[in-house]
Amino acid sequence: MSQSNPTAAADPPVREPATTPPATASPGEPATASPGGAAAAGRGPTGTLLAAGVAAGPVYVLVSVAQMLTRDGFDPTRHAWSLLANGGAGWIQATNLIVTGLLVVAGAVGLRRTLDPGRASTWAPRLLGVYGLGLVGGGIFRADPAQGFPPGTPEQGTGTSWHGLLHFGLGGVGFVALVAACLVLARRFAADGRPGWAIFSRLTGAVFLAGFVAVATGAGSAWATLSFTASIVLAWAWLSLMSAYHRAPVSASRQAPMAASRPGSSR
Repeated sequence: MSQSNPTAAADPPVREPATTPPATASPGEPATASPGGAAAAGRGPTGTLLAAGVAAGPVYVLVSVAQMLTRDGFDPTRHAWSLLANGGAGWIQATNLIVTGLLVVAGAVGLRRTLDPGRASTWAPRLLGVYGLGLVGGGIFRADPAQGFPPGTPEQGTGTSWHGLLHFGLGGVGFVALVAACLVLARRFAADGRPGWAIFSRLTGAVFLAGFVAVATGAGSAWATLSFTASIVLAWAWLSLMSAYHRAPVSASRQAPMAASRPGSSR
């Protein structure tokens, strides 16, 4: 009787599934996010934080415009939006400043979590956070009534209070931080091969700085007030669109220039 071959009867060896080693970056080169991780940027806590940054601009502008159209005595060609924090309904604008400031801070935290190491990954979120805190401070310490608003306020000679000084000082620090954030992120966009965003960021920073200087030196003239208002709207649009850009899933076409670029390690 023939004997069976034990070798032939044995089960074939089980092959271990192939594994892909994690992506690594060369020394001095920032790591590139994988498609799965990049697509997850719009979900979870980080996506929620960036959504707060997206919402900050529309909330501030819409609430301010609604008051501008309904508050007695407010003249958009003469009065800055910060004056809306005065009067019986002033709490609305004060709350608007505080809430939108906190939304900006949340967006800055989300941006810090999203940016890969490299240019702007540290300083851009910090600068935007300073801008958000400046808004919060501007809501807590309101601007002084001026130029006949709210009704009953003298046109001139109203003086400056301690909270008015704090409002102007905190606002000034926040505005400078916003301009710096625009310029820092412009370098990041340029290094990532996004020239359109780099130009948009530089333009926003320059226009906002010019608007702030105009309102600070224009002695309440209509051109200075309107220029400042326009620069505020532009800055909020940039902030919301920039937050939405970093919240959106990263497509292959967007990854290509990022992977090809090699930004320096400055932050």
